[in-house]
Amino acid sequence: MTAPITLVLFDMEGVLSYYDRSARVDRLATISGQTPDAVRHAIWGSGLEARADAGQISDDDYLGALGELLNYPVSREDWLSARHASITPNKDVLALAERVALRHRIAVLTNNCRLFTDHIGYLNPPAARVFGPHVYASAAFGAAKPAAQPYLRCLEQLGASAAETLFIDDTDANVTGALDAGLQGYKFVSADALAEELARRGLI
Repeated sequence: MTAPITLVLFDMEGVLSYYDRSARVDRLATISGQTPDAVRHAIWGSGLEARADAGQISDDDYLGALGELLNYPVSREDWLSARHASITPNKDVLALAERVALRHRIAVLTNNCRLFTDHIGYLNPPAARVFGPHVYASAAFGAAKPAAQPYLRCLEQLGASAAETLFIDDTDANVTGALDAGLQGYKFVSADALAEELARRGLI
């Protein structure tokens, strides 16, 4: 027997929103005057984004290091502009989250730095409206999914039980990480399939 669900914890990108890396790269390339390849290397190839997502560096240090790699002083506004260009809210999944919230608690755990969650109202206004203050970045918990730490520290902050939490993510590794941490898990494929799963579990 599985425990009844009292909290549904959603991933952000790939679930609550569509994520277009190319749009982010192109915007930052235009801002910095660098090539898209240089931007991709600076963000991901260098390991900088992974360090920021894991909370290993502060937001200011992250922006400073990104600026050094691009030979351009990347401001918060520059970063936010590029991230905003990459995000399209998934209205169908957000509508499902609203339905879940009628009877159960909901929250978001996303692999991101604090800049993302601090400015969620600009980056993804519909998600900010649905989830309010309960949008959490992995960086705030000192590790990125699929490590157990961000799941468990997020639940500790929410005062929620792992066994009574359903975690929804679009990657196998992150769902497995949640299961290993004691949560229940579901791999997101589509809004229609998620609606069926939530209905099956009596969550909507």
